Amino acid sequence: MDGLGRFAEPSVLILASLADGPKHGYALIKDIEELAGTTLGPGTLYAALARLEQRQLIEALPEQDRRRPYRITPAGAQAVRSYLEDARRVVAAGLKRLAAFA
Repeated sequence: MDGLGRFAEPSVLILASLADGPKHGYALIKDIEELAGTTLGPGTLYAALARLEQRQLIEALPEQDRRRPYRITPAGAQAVRSYLEDARRVVAAGLKRLAAFA
């Protein structure tokens, strides 16, 4: 996930969404809303998709009914898995430390 700058968070959300199958832009937006309770605007979404595709973490599939679906690549799955495992360790440690304030 290095080098994604301000698109790191949207990229993680996109990769997590694509982990259960290919989706086009609107389907990604809706799935991310359900998954994370946040809305990605079209500009943010498509900029992040371009960066992920450039880094070969996702790939575009053939157009279907004027929609372009994307799917996660094995490299994308490994990248988001590593990121989420690191995040899980930070969350667990942070929650443990905050338990003293309960």
